[in-house]
Amino acid sequence: MKIFPAIDIKDKKCVRLIKGDFENKTEYEMSPVDQAGKYKDTGFKNLHIVDLDGALTGEPINIEIIKDIVGKFDLKIEIGGGVRNFETIQKYIDVGVEKVILGSAAIKERRFLEEACIKFPNQIALGLDAKDGHLAISGWTEDSDKLTTEYLKKVNEYGVSRIIYTDINRDGTKQSPNFQETQKVAEISNCPVVISGGVSSIDDIKKSRELKNIEGVIVGKAIYDGDIKLDELAKEIDA
Repeated sequence: MKIFPAIDIKDKKCVRLIKGDFENKTEYEMSPVDQAGKYKDTGFKNLHIVDLDGALTGEPINIEIIKDIVGKFDLKIEIGGGVRNFETIQKYIDVGVEKVILGSAAIKERRFLEEACIKFPNQIALGLDAKDGHLAISGWTEDSDKLTTEYLKKVNEYGVSRIIYTDINRDGTKQSPNFQETQKVAEISNCPVVISGGVSSIDDIKKSRELKNIEGVIVGKAIYDGDIKLDELAKEIDA
């Protein structure tokens, strides 16, 4: 089970949102680079980063911070937030991230996702952010008319290397992930799935192990708020 501690960047700060609401955010004192270093020092191997400025603007606003993290720490990084063209994907690959997460752009235009998987084999992850069974887009500010499972069936053969499934209603709430919906996605998906949204305790990590086709878990607010201690979480790493 891979553990992905999360860093969400807004205005060059570490922040956490509740249910994707930019008006309901908490800022933290530690810089994204220092936070990444803390994760590395504790023994983590993987890192999930979201450029929230990028999610709103469609530009890789915080790429210099990402470059700094990659240069200083030996971490496998997945990065998402406003990636809408091949140029941005290439920029992130060039600075050394392992996988680039496509979200809104892939939901709006499946052809973009398909071509990205061809151009960047094994480096494209798909972010499926769902609310009441429907995919959300544009930094979660818009609901699409696409059912999560139906969309996944249509893109399943494209060659996506990882799916990050987030239940928006659980994100930032520390009310445990939506295991039932995540399992539905994992059963359909041709690639491994990472659970995101609502992780509140080590018990959530242990329960995730019981699901099939789950590659790992993203943990965010529960770390920042001290509900999960990093040294305890690090004991759950086995990949």
